[in-house]
Amino acid sequence: MDDDDDDDDDATKRSTSSCFSVTSDNSMHHPLSFRVDESSRNSPSAGTGKEEERPSSPGPSLTSYRSRTPPPNFMSDVPDKRNVVPTKAAPQLPDSGPQPKTAEHDLRLPPLMEDWTKDNVKDWLVVKLRVSAKIAQNLYDQECSGACLISFEKQDLIELGVPRAPALQIIKQVEKFRKHSQALEPGFRVPESHCELRQSELWKTAEMSPDLGESIETETVSSDSGFQSLSPAVQMLQMTRNKIRSLIVSKEPDIQYSVEPDKATVLQPQRPICQIRPFDKSSSSIYYTVDGLLPPMAGPSNLLDPVHEYYLLPSVNASEREILYEFTKELSSFAASCMNSRTNGTIHFGVNSQPDLQHGQIVGHKITSFNEYHRAFETSLSDFFEEKHTNAARMCIRPPNFIQVHHQNGTTSDKWVIEVDVVPAYSQTQDHMFYTLLTIASTEENQKCKSECLFVRDGPRSINILADSNHRVIQEQLKSLGEKVMNWASARKLAEEKVEDRPSPSHQGQRLKQLMTQGRDAFESSIQVIVVTDKCHSSQLEHMDFLKEMTLFAVLDFDPESDINGTCSFYRKDRIANLHYPHMYTTQDSLTAVIGKLNLFKQTSWIFCNGQKDEDSDRDKPLIPTEWLKKRSGEVSKMLTFLCNSDLISKDRLLVIFVLHSSVTNISSPVLETFCAIHRTLEGVDNVMCICKDATVFSHWKRLIEDRCMEDITNKCIYELSLNEISSTVKKLKEPQTQSSKRFLPSTGSSSVLLTKKDEELFTVLDILTENECENTEIETKDSFDDFKKRTEEDFYRGGQVTWWNFYLSEKKGSLPFIMRDKYNELYDLIRSGEDCTSQCTMINLFHHPGCGGTTLAMHVLWNLRRVFRCAVVKNNMAANNEIAVQVVKLLTYGKQEQTHYLPVLLLVDNWDDVEDLKQCILNVASDRQQRNHLKVIILNCERTQFPRENSRKSHIANVVIMNKLSATEQVLFSEKLQQLKDNHEKPETFYAFMIMTNNFSEAYITNLVSNIVQDLDATTPQGRLFSFLALLNTFVNGSYMSLSLCEELVGIKNTIWKREPFDDIMNPYSTLLITFTAEEHGTYQAVRFLHQMISSECLQILKQKDRLAVSEIAIDILHCDRIHKSAMGKDYLCQNIHSMLITRNKKVQGDDKDTLFSPLIEKICEEEGHEKIKEVFEKAIERFDRRATLPQALARHFYLKEKDFGSALRWALDAQGKNSNSYIADTVGQIYKSQLKNTIDESKPLTPEAFSECLILGSKAVKAFRDSQELAKTDEQLDPFDLHSRKRSTPYNTSGYVGETEVILILLDVITALPLSEVSDRHQRDRMQQFLKGHHSVSSLHRDQSNTTSGQFVSVLKEHERFLTSLKPRLKDIFSFFENYYTYLKSRSQERETADDRNKKKLSDFFKKYIQIFSSSEEEKASEKAGNPNLSLNQEVQDRRYYLETKRADSFAGLLQCLSEKSGTEMEHILKHWKFIFDKTTLRSVTDTLNFILANIVMHSIKPSSNLLKKYEELVDLLDKELQRAGTRSNVTELYYLSMLLMWPAKDRALESFAAYKHIGTYIASVKKSYNQRFSHVCSARSPVAHFFLGKSSGLKRIVSRSKLDRILERVSKQDSCDSQSGQPQNLHNLWQSGAAWNKPEVQKELLRVKGKSENREIYVNYGGSLKMVVRPVYLGDIRSGHSRDEVSFYLGFTMSGPVAYNIKYENDQ
Repeated sequence: MDDDDDDDDDATKRSTSSCFSVTSDNSMHHPLSFRVDESSRNSPSAGTGKEEERPSSPGPSLTSYRSRTPPPNFMSDVPDKRNVVPTKAAPQLPDSGPQPKTAEHDLRLPPLMEDWTKDNVKDWLVVKLRVSAKIAQNLYDQECSGACLISFEKQDLIELGVPRAPALQIIKQVEKFRKHSQALEPGFRVPESHCELRQSELWKTAEMSPDLGESIETETVSSDSGFQSLSPAVQMLQMTRNKIRSLIVSKEPDIQYSVEPDKATVLQPQRPICQIRPFDKSSSSIYYTVDGLLPPMAGPSNLLDPVHEYYLLPSVNASEREILYEFTKELSSFAASCMNSRTNGTIHFGVNSQPDLQHGQIVGHKITSFNEYHRAFETSLSDFFEEKHTNAARMCIRPPNFIQVHHQNGTTSDKWVIEVDVVPAYSQTQDHMFYTLLTIASTEENQKCKSECLFVRDGPRSINILADSNHRVIQEQLKSLGEKVMNWASARKLAEEKVEDRPSPSHQGQRLKQLMTQGRDAFESSIQVIVVTDKCHSSQLEHMDFLKEMTLFAVLDFDPESDINGTCSFYRKDRIANLHYPHMYTTQDSLTAVIGKLNLFKQTSWIFCNGQKDEDSDRDKPLIPTEWLKKRSGEVSKMLTFLCNSDLISKDRLLVIFVLHSSVTNISSPVLETFCAIHRTLEGVDNVMCICKDATVFSHWKRLIEDRCMEDITNKCIYELSLNEISSTVKKLKEPQTQSSKRFLPSTGSSSVLLTKKDEELFTVLDILTENECENTEIETKDSFDDFKKRTEEDFYRGGQVTWWNFYLSEKKGSLPFIMRDKYNELYDLIRSGEDCTSQCTMINLFHHPGCGGTTLAMHVLWNLRRVFRCAVVKNNMAANNEIAVQVVKLLTYGKQEQTHYLPVLLLVDNWDDVEDLKQCILNVASDRQQRNHLKVIILNCERTQFPRENSRKSHIANVVIMNKLSATEQVLFSEKLQQLKDNHEKPETFYAFMIMTNNFSEAYITNLVSNIVQDLDATTPQGRLFSFLALLNTFVNGSYMSLSLCEELVGIKNTIWKREPFDDIMNPYSTLLITFTAEEHGTYQAVRFLHQMISSECLQILKQKDRLAVSEIAIDILHCDRIHKSAMGKDYLCQNIHSMLITRNKKVQGDDKDTLFSPLIEKICEEEGHEKIKEVFEKAIERFDRRATLPQALARHFYLKEKDFGSALRWALDAQGKNSNSYIADTVGQIYKSQLKNTIDESKPLTPEAFSECLILGSKAVKAFRDSQELAKTDEQLDPFDLHSRKRSTPYNTSGYVGETEVILILLDVITALPLSEVSDRHQRDRMQQFLKGHHSVSSLHRDQSNTTSGQFVSVLKEHERFLTSLKPRLKDIFSFFENYYTYLKSRSQERETADDRNKKKLSDFFKKYIQIFSSSEEEKASEKAGNPNLSLNQEVQDRRYYLETKRADSFAGLLQCLSEKSGTEMEHILKHWKFIFDKTTLRSVTDTLNFILANIVMHSIKPSSNLLKKYEELVDLLDKELQRAGTRSNVTELYYLSMLLMWPAKDRALESFAAYKHIGTYIASVKKSYNQRFSHVCSARSPVAHFFLGKSSGLKRIVSRSKLDRILERVSKQDSCDSQSGQPQNLHNLWQSGAAWNKPEVQKELLRVKGKSENREIYVNYGGSLKMVVRPVYLGDIRSGHSRDEVSFYLGFTMSGPVAYNIKYENDQ
């Protein structure tokens, strides 16, 4: 027997099993052939169609389910019946190899003409168009491709040598082909990954040959991504791909295919395409999407590109053991087939290949234990493979990878796909064949046995060679297979050697640097970064740490679980990020409001663009892509319009980074839609870069963007670097750090506390000065430190804001110390003395001229106190007081585990509007801390003013003054510093801000400086125009500026990223007078201003003299410039400055030298240019700011004040009222009528009846307008929505309507009392008029001389307005009563308003004197009335007494309280006598009279306790008791309940228990607050109730201690203390009360009773036994601890109109 027979016998032995035969259904009657036989594949007997006709197998069949149906026939022109229905039969492809294209039906071309090669073009011309071969060859020789052909026109072809007729034919056919392709293509777009077949077709169309390895080496390109990178040189593969494309878009006009969607077809683009895990890489960052698709299975191609098989493990009614067995069985079969065929492969468990679902559809499996799968995998190697090949199998078969399956909305599911890679390396497989032993269950005898199998790859499936029952067939197959294995092994070896070739060098690192830095030297911290990212696997998060190193403006996160276990959670471990949703950016709020509300620029905004998994609201839950496009894409698009708006971020400071961790394959992907929105908003990709995880992610991303945006982003993408490499590179690109890596705060006992970066980000409005500020920084170790040092010094000495670095550098060796101003020690000592103040929050003012170094001095003191206090500067002047207070208290207590003793906070605020309100806010917030008495905050307010000395004299707060004048000592220091600057800097003489101070603010120096620089300026050029804008703004609005980006646009610098012409160069030499700095109001951006206000003011003068450019022309030009008002960084703030420049008046109360009628700019225009220019400016401003009411209001004021044009004034005032009806505009309407009234009176001398009638009409209109103002004041908004400057200042109650009405009434009364009603003006005539005005006489009594027709006419006018005129006196009385209550019951919360109150009180006092003068009765009148009616004598006497009290301002409750401080004992006795007479003689006494009589006794006792006129305490209580019983608890007479507090406050002696009202004293006291709120709540916005009395230690009236008495005691003690200390300056009474020092004076403590109670719920309760429980409100909420702790406290009790209040609260446990 020859060798062949031996081989046959051996094969027979191997194929024979001891019990059952292992067969494949497909191999029963058909021997295995590796060559695709088209005829057999398409024959009726092939495939599953005839499967039931085969004879049954003698035993069970072991088959792969993949082999039960024939592989897809990709080579046939007959489309698969599942996908394509042909309307006309198509020719079949020959068996093998490309055939000559001699017939039209053989012509196979790519569906898109753009993809045609020059060969395709030639074939199409010859075969399809039947153009002569000569013409086709001519175009072929000229490299005419499809892309060229579609761009040609007829003339182009003629110029290329094509005759006219063929040229026309070609042009028309090209157009016809393109139209046909475009009509078919949009209807069905298939992802490229589904259309491009693997090179396996090469293996199916050609026999294996010994030179196969060479073919692979020359014609294939491998990829480890799981997809095939196909070489266009492989002609057979190209032909196959074209055939697949022909199934989608037919190239033949007469043959059309209709596509039928089928759930089993792979061609369903609506499902997401998933990126396959890179082959032989354990990439844990990959995840799949449920119902997503993987590419179709295919057979071997080039051995290195992996084949893929899909399998669904049993899940229904299957035990875990059965599932694991199925897993190992299928894995072993697949692995053996790959090893025998020498091809790489991956089997995917959890992916469908059955017809009931879509092929390649991801389903996933639930896995209870990963270890069980690993254990089963290890066991299967020895169980299924021969022992001699077990090690080889272990080396070739990789352990399982578990890929998590996500829901389509981005959230994780509980399912996984299990993937196993097979890598049959030549070193392991050599030329071996690998047999496996599989356990087979018999269906006949219920037996199991192991049967030997030999699996190989047959297209996209594994088949068992030994499964055929025909032994001879098996023998032939084994013989053939042996030869093929040798060839495959050889090809495998060559392919592996090729892969080892050195890859081409990559330049992606350099590209990353360029993209990140945008062409600059380093990645600047001022760049605002927006990151767009998808789900990042947890294993990759550590490499996302570069995000923490950047200033992230916003992150657009599409991972709904990011805050649970993703990028957001990782970032927030070390940095602060606010979690937002897109709809939060699409509100109707202004840009400034959104910035403030969302803390933009202060903290990173982390925006969940696809919701969050655990979100309760349906609006913010995750959505699948199709739903996202419908419901959320609009919100995201609007949000991106907001975020990328140049109003928010300048384009040259913006960088958008896409970080893609997985492939974007779906055209409806939310990430892709976001890119398109950014592309539209930014008009391109100049500001965009993309970081892709790998080349596969990049290729998909690039293709989709090309399709959607027609943009090639290759140069904008990084895809060859790992995240670790990217992270390290980005960190290296950062600018050197100028802050210490670890920053420390001083703490008690000379200790320190670490301030972490994350915690520091919470202090959004504070610039915290640490004790190691500027020490051990990265910048000091760099070569660039010298440049940094010079630049820092230059910026400051040129006029920039001082930084902590300036102080630090001045302490370096070889540097002169920082200049210490003369006032340094005074301010330093004042701050240190504040430590000993008993008040928890003290204030210090530093008044200074603008630009004289006041803020620098304050920061210098802070620098030297940084180890003594916790120092901070408020860096955003628009911050709210409450927000600042919260952060100050947080800074105070930071790092303290136990709340014992705290180091004080020294807080610097610059030009703050309402420091006292800030103080109160800090005290209120401090109440949330235990041991509040240990809290200490010192507020240092630097207040810029043109009149610092005057402000200092008026201030009740400790202060220091610094002027724009240097002392002799300071001048020497500045001269020395100048010399040092000359040694270290090239041109220190250009440090103009420093030079101004060195020259002692010499106006001559400034004039000379500006004249020399500005002499060649042309104001008509863009540079001159911008220069004039800045000069005007900086002169008339302190602290104003314009954004750098806006300045660049105005001078013509284009906003490009890579190349920017420097602004300084364009503006040179004028830029030497300007400075660029970082602004933090309403965002963070670069801004430009003048170096000094004196320079800007002088520039305006030079422009006026040289160019005759008036300020009005500049103002009009600013208003006319659309670019300023349409869109710019900081536009809101700039527009507000322009608006303020036009309307903000100087006011003494705000530190100005005088009150002005108009803004300084308008006053200057009026003075220099006249009224017409003012009108022109205002009218242009009204046109520009058409929604703002203050501008037409200001124009109305101009008309009535300056031009006496009352008609125009009224028209503009009513226009303003239509825009915003508030009390101030209503007051302006009243003022117009009042001025017109005055003007009419002045022009009508002597007064005629007609003029008098007009006066009364105008007066009544004015009174009505002022009364409207009074009513509107009750509902006025506290803040002007357009006023960004005064957001911190609470608006006081507007009383101008009351003042205006008083003035008008007094004017009318002057006119009326002077009417010529008789030829002889006598006292009787005056008395009759007075009685008429009082309503006692009719108007007819005034006309006695019937012959005087003029008198009759006046009387007729009076009669016509009688009702109005008789209402004037009572109305005046009501107004005076209102002001008495307003100023007596309430006090202002700020010192400035107290000063304004004093001025208003004086004005009202003058009005009152005039009122008394008008309505005072003569003695003759009184005697006449008494004689005429004796019964009236008693009533007249009572009225006279009332009139006396009225003249003494003692006829009201509030007036009597004023007597405490204004009347002597003798005066008070007269007042009490009159009240006693009224009380005794009035039969029907009102409750008011009774209350006033009681209070008069109390006041009398306080002023003169020894007076004999005093009623006994018990009598007064009895009177009050009766009134209380009559009134009950719901009266609106607040004074009634106020007296109940004074007289009936519970005492230990229980003497009051006999009074009926005392039983309800707790209710009466509670009624005080209710009554107070009803009457005064609308006036309390900026005022607080006054305590006129305190509870003393004695009994009776003696226990009522007045504030006036305590003031007298303190004044006496203060004078004594000043004499003892020899200082000669007694302590300020206001400061003693404000600081709380008054309570510590023994003389005060001797007078007052310290009441004990319990704190509860931020109030104090005093229990007097039984149910009598009194509620007391703390004056300072900060005195009460939070936490609802019920602690024993003691305090001094004060009585206000709002109820009892507690002062100087102390916790008893702390004593």
